[in-house]
Amino acid sequence: MTARLPRSFFRRDSVTLARALLGQRLVRVHRGQRLAGLIVETEAYLGVEDRAAHTFGGRRTPRNAAMWLDGGHAYVYFIYGLHFCLNVVAGRAEEPIAVLIRALEPVEGLPAMFESRGPRVTRPEQLCSGPARLCQALAIDRALDGVDLVTSQELFIEGSPRHVVPDADIVASARIGVAYAGDWADKPLRFHLRGHAHVSRP
Repeated sequence: MTARLPRSFFRRDSVTLARALLGQRLVRVHRGQRLAGLIVETEAYLGVEDRAAHTFGGRRTPRNAAMWLDGGHAYVYFIYGLHFCLNVVAGRAEEPIAVLIRALEPVEGLPAMFESRGPRVTRPEQLCSGPARLCQALAIDRALDGVDLVTSQELFIEGSPRHVVPDADIVASARIGVAYAGDWADKPLRFHLRGHAHVSRP
């Protein structure tokens, strides 16, 4: 059985963590069933200095409070009044940096994921190829905001040294949907597995 990732794995800068999360297994236990996928796309958010981050300038609100927790917690937010997005908090407490999980390759619980995503979704590649899609597929919402991924029985990340992805297989590019962030919008802080079918489309 694959071991879940320890606290030390998450207590790193968000760029390092964003790359290290590729190939790891995100697990959601919902109604007694494991729903899981391999992480194939991430985005790093650098906190106070990053104009695209929810904590830019030291902003602290009830909405983004989880970003200020210790590395290894979940930060789930609601966007456009429609969708949820999952972030993994990086670094240490009071260092509000995080990694957005943008896409998964679903590997466990696909029938339940298809049911959650609805009848218009017919192919595995459509299930989790985007941050909102993966949250819908895995039943992730604000109820999971702030949960500890190291100790939670509902949401956690598994991995092993065998899941380390070679740098040559990782593509870095600009983040998606952050045009408002000025120069920060062009920084290569989105990471995905080269040529992977489950990566989201801009």
